[in-house]
Amino acid sequence: MQSQYPRVVADEFLPWPSKGKTCKDGWYPPGHGDIFPSLMNSGKLDLLLSQGKEYVFIANSDNLGAIVDMKILNHLIHKQNEYCMEVTPKTLADVKGGTLISYEDKVQLLEIAQVPDAHVNEFKSIEKFKIFNTNNLWVNLKAIKRLVEADALKMEIIPNPKEVDGVKVLQLETAAGAAIRFFDHAIGINVPRSRFLPVKATSDLQLVQSDLYTLVDGFVTRNPARTNPSNPSIELGPEFKKVGCFLGRFKSIPSIVELDTLKVSGDVWFGSSITLKGKVTITAQPGVKLEIPDGAVIENKDINGPEDL
Repeated sequence: MQSQYPRVVADEFLPWPSKGKTCKDGWYPPGHGDIFPSLMNSGKLDLLLSQGKEYVFIANSDNLGAIVDMKILNHLIHKQNEYCMEVTPKTLADVKGGTLISYEDKVQLLEIAQVPDAHVNEFKSIEKFKIFNTNNLWVNLKAIKRLVEADALKMEIIPNPKEVDGVKVLQLETAAGAAIRFFDHAIGINVPRSRFLPVKATSDLQLVQSDLYTLVDGFVTRNPARTNPSNPSIELGPEFKKVGCFLGRFKSIPSIVELDTLKVSGDVWFGSSITLKGKVTITAQPGVKLEIPDGAVIENKDINGPEDL
């Protein structure tokens, strides 16, 4: 249902389809800020309103922690907030995440793409900017209709450079979070980190497939047996980058409830029922296939070959 815009050839500033790229690669979806006009143009907005719906909960599809929270919804209804952005405390892993600022008497979203190079390190500071946008958004449907009909959602354009088929192109996008300044009584709510559990890489997938998390009644729940409030830090080499390759290298996902850090590089394969604890580094030497045997328990070790197991 989303809009499609023509990619722009970067060195000529001309629409790529006008230069003959008329297939789907000549076009792009213009960012998640397009959700508001797309709801309207598709007819879904009027359908939801006709069903008596008042609010919509929007989240990134890869955020497994994004679930409906009735306490938040009740708060919005009671306070008549038209827009709510869930934010959560920033860690060193989230320094590029957008943050909320007060500007021109409005709550606004500041993205790293909008920050001049000279101030990027200041923006990344977890001391100065302590929260970041999870992109869990709650928005009043009648307010969306009012603003879209008035063409009032003038969100900042974010240039997104890409290379497609060897051609450098520009995608001009908008972000749904940037709409916060156009809604009445818009707020940010500081939520627990458990509501932000994105899966953007296979290292994230390993976390949620492990015994660190379980699925109960549709909710991804963290294992209470882990006492460390932070999740383990996992770095997997390029051999694990694609999901198919990642899954093929594990007979089963290791137990990581007591893991602090894991770094894997080279041609490494994991057996079943493996337990990893503390700080673990596993490195296969060039040209060598390193297999971690079934049932292995590895705690605070650097493994560089079979002799270290």
